[in-house]
Amino acid sequence: MLSSSLHSQLHSQLLGCSEKHVVLLPNHKEVKVHVEALPSIQQLIDDARRAGFQLRVASGFRSFERQLLIWNNKCGGKRPVLDHDGYTVNLQRLSSIEKVYAILRWSALPGASRHHWGTDIDIYDAAVISKDYSLQLHPDEYTGKGLFAPMMEWLAEYLALENSPRFVRPYSEDKNGVAPELWHLSYRPIANRYEQHLSLVLLDEFLSSLLPMGKKSDAMIEEQSVVLDHLPAIYQRFIQL
Repeated sequence: MLSSSLHSQLHSQLLGCSEKHVVLLPNHKEVKVHVEALPSIQQLIDDARRAGFQLRVASGFRSFERQLLIWNNKCGGKRPVLDHDGYTVNLQRLSSIEKVYAILRWSALPGASRHHWGTDIDIYDAAVISKDYSLQLHPDEYTGKGLFAPMMEWLAEYLALENSPRFVRPYSEDKNGVAPELWHLSYRPIANRYEQHLSLVLLDEFLSSLLPMGKKSDAMIEEQSVVLDHLPAIYQRFIQL
């Protein structure tokens, strides 16, 4: 059984409120990953290089504050919200809960992002793009004739090898929740640990503790009341794998 101190540390990591478990990924500007996942991520990068790909990590650890900024900007129309196929949605035509579900299709709820854990990374092949290329993390880039499709084909075979690091793609299938994200990898041995401790109760208590909209705070979450009213359904559809 974990002590109350360890429980507190684990919960802080689960919810994106701590960076004590992450370190900088070498040769990546400002990208942090879980310290225990670092050797396997580096092996993945090295093996990809030997296969002719320059695998880079676009995003690793993401704090609660960073996820909150993404969420609030999408709610406020400052960042695009994408539909089922990855194209921009007109938020003005949606109800509050429809807007929340549209955002959840491509962006995690603050406090419930796997990127909080430092175990999950978004990847691309830097060898096939120019320095001024604007990475979209869009399905068109990773499938068919997309720029990163060859690396994805190699990756599928690589992850099936018995001696490859134990990465999985948690969003490889469309289950009417999070959209398929071929670029999203999770280091399973450590991610499992976090999955076992994340719960609806913990998330509900945490989000309920945030100041409601209408009060000045950097921790306010847009559509908070709607999220809390529908949290059990949100948890089952978009968070629980």
